Amino acid sequence: MSDEPKNPAQNEPAFAAQIGAKADRKLAARRHPGQGVWFGLGMMGLIGWSVAVPTLLGAALGLWLDHHHPGRHPWTLALLVGGLVIGCLNAWHWVAKEEKAMREDPPHE
Repeated sequence: MSDEPKNPAQNEPAFAAQIGAKADRKLAARRHPGQGVWFGLGMMGLIGWSVAVPTLLGAALGLWLDHHHPGRHPWTLALLVGGLVIGCLNAWHWVAKEEKAMREDPPHE
């Protein structure tokens, strides 16, 4: 343990800035009520479909390749995983884009 006295005044500007930022976000949320529960559910649906569609397309293409061009290694699992990776990257892109838009949106007076 350190014998140095802790100075709470050093933390006050950072704490005040955090409180101010939270208050600004709450006020912005009240001014834009359209981004509520329905917006969140829609975003979850968008993210879900952006992962599910490439995964299913990869699996379907793999099944087709396995049926028409049988080989030593099955294509279905490889393309299913490839579709899943593409879908996850796509979902990550959407989430990062929305987060950036929320952070860059200045408070409207």
